[in-house]
Amino acid sequence: MNTKKTTLRLRRRLLFSVALIVFVGVPAYVEFKLRRPVGDGPAGPAIEAEPFASTWTDHKVHLLGIGDSVTRGLGAKSNSHSYFERLRVNPKDEWPGMKGKHLNAVLPNLSASNVAISGSTSLDHERIIETELEPFPDDVFGLVVMTTGGNDLIHSYGRRPPEEGAMYGASLEQSRPWIAAFESRLSGMLQSISDRFPAGCQIFLGDIYDPTDGVGDAPSIFLPDWPDGLAIHAEYNNVIRRVAEKFEHVHIVPLHQTFLGHGSHCRQFWRSTYDWDDPTYWFYTNIEDPNDRGYDAIRRVFLQAIVDQRHALTALNERTPEQSVEEDFDPASVDRVGLLQSEIETKLVGVPSHSNLACTD
Repeated sequence: MNTKKTTLRLRRRLLFSVALIVFVGVPAYVEFKLRRPVGDGPAGPAIEAEPFASTWTDHKVHLLGIGDSVTRGLGAKSNSHSYFERLRVNPKDEWPGMKGKHLNAVLPNLSASNVAISGSTSLDHERIIETELEPFPDDVFGLVVMTTGGNDLIHSYGRRPPEEGAMYGASLEQSRPWIAAFESRLSGMLQSISDRFPAGCQIFLGDIYDPTDGVGDAPSIFLPDWPDGLAIHAEYNNVIRRVAEKFEHVHIVPLHQTFLGHGSHCRQFWRSTYDWDDPTYWFYTNIEDPNDRGYDAIRRVFLQAIVDQRHALTALNERTPEQSVEEDFDPASVDRVGLLQSEIETKLVGVPSHSNLACTD
């Protein structure tokens, strides 16, 4: 009799355990391992309105996009929702908190072009810059936004042996020559871009985000295991930051930090990367590109970086036409060429001297 009671108790405990696993464990697994809600509404840091209250400069400025599918906008719901286009001008359905916060609002003589190509690597970017990017006119200041290096890491998703430009699956030791080559290549690209803008430029270079939220477990993003992937990724980002430091006019845009907590572990509240305000997934279905909300966040961090460096644009206003002429004017040249006083004044202020006599009190 006692044996039967013991057996019954064991069965009840076993059934309870199974029920607990089914009704608690399975939903928990789905919630914390598989569920990746994209959420809705704005994404990314808030941008203050004050910097957009007045024009930064009337000087000619060109916004240039260079890089891979992130700068091209793959994964955005439309071209107008790519981070590049949202930097330039608000889309028609812009979030209320971002209306009026775009470069067209403060740069009335802004032009733009985007030479980014989806699927391209840093080797492709080097070629494009060297062979296809023409010098800009002497009176055009450059704002360059750039993402490079991400495809060097992730291609070809482990389907073939790793190589430079398609390093997936490589060991850290195997990748060291390719990392060194990337450092040299990136330095050369930044210098070449700078040389294309005789009037000067500011370059905003994004580092590389991590869809695994810093964990490095590639199977969580449905890719083959890559034991040294996280270390190689970190080395690439170190190169990006180290090279940028060599150039006073090159600024890092922190995509890696911005996207932590919005990858494959976005629902795991116990992780240090968990975003309590917005625990959502910012990646597109192809894993490597952002979704529409991710692009909103990227637009914001690029825009904030540009806002932080806007003094380079407002400084273009400091040299007035009169000052420029005066600096270039050599009084001795009057004697050499017999320049009349009225002609000198016309050159300096744009009108003959007698026209400047009207208001002297």
